[in-house]
Amino acid sequence: MAGSGDPPEGTPDGLPGGGDDEYRSVVFDESFVRAARLQEYSAQERLGEHARAVRSVPRGAGRSRHGALALLLVIATAFAAAIYLGVRQPHLPAPDQRAETPRTTVIPLAPLGAVPGGEPDRLYARSPAAQFAVGAAGVTLPSARRTAHFAESQVVSALSTAKDYLVQSSLDPGVLTGGTVRPVRMLLDPDQQEQFDRSVESPADDGRHAATGWLVRFDAGGVELADPAVRVRGTMRVTEPTPDVLEVTTDHTFVYALRPAGSGEKSADASLFTVRRELRFRFDREDLRMHRAELVSGQLRAGPQDCSADAAGALRPLLAGRRATGTGPAVTDPYAIGRPTGSVCGVLAPAAQPSP
Repeated sequence: MAGSGDPPEGTPDGLPGGGDDEYRSVVFDESFVRAARLQEYSAQERLGEHARAVRSVPRGAGRSRHGALALLLVIATAFAAAIYLGVRQPHLPAPDQRAETPRTTVIPLAPLGAVPGGEPDRLYARSPAAQFAVGAAGVTLPSARRTAHFAESQVVSALSTAKDYLVQSSLDPGVLTGGTVRPVRMLLDPDQQEQFDRSVESPADDGRHAATGWLVRFDAGGVELADPAVRVRGTMRVTEPTPDVLEVTTDHTFVYALRPAGSGEKSADASLFTVRRELRFRFDREDLRMHRAELVSGQLRAGPQDCSADAAGALRPLLAGRRATGTGPAVTDPYAIGRPTGSVCGVLAPAAQPSP
């Protein structure tokens, strides 16, 4: 009689050692069955019409959900890395920034005695401006070198734009006499043009809206140019305060020969008027491309003038033979809160005037 583990009819012939000993190590567990590509239908499923004995199982069906989750994780990681690198990338252009509001200071210089007069050529020859260049030739450019983040051509563009601004705002006869402001306005960043327009149309001594903080303009009703050859000397310096900005600082002295308006050819009535302008310009890459400037700050000291003269809208020179009126420079209380009343005023050094 066969053993309890053998078939009733005994082991098949020709299979030594019980026939299935070599397959006993193979375990057909649940995971093995699920991984099979062919699976047998259940008895209930096989009763249906046109039922097949087995069904095909798509390869990897048991792993499809895990694969999809892994793919989504990879995509999310790549997207986050792209955003991070885009923010951190140093060579990307800086966000657009509006030009700042410039601050300007206008300081009249009062003479200690009578203003010397005479013919323009003789006045120039006896003054510190004797060796100054004439006109735009006195606004010289320094040697240009590339900076850490700007090419040499961009540095040259910044210096050239600053020079053009100085020439148009300090030497153009139409600007000097109040006939036009367009040549100066066109060189300004559009963000500053509204403030410029207000300064020209409604000048005020508030540190922001003095027309003479932007340009040199004389009281056309009182004076006129006795000699169009203005004497000029000064310096220019360029720096790179940030990787996206160039700054140009200028410091120039302009000397004008003036006479009373409507005096005709009476050149003997001329006198010299000195203007010291210190300006700081800023240029971003768009300014360099468009040949325009952002005025950051400006200081103008000019004389001979009365300390009481309102120089915000136009300069009001004291002409030949005139003396300053009033008590001289205003007294300022350093403990007073707010802007001092009246313009700051200085004294014009006698050495700045033509010698007798």
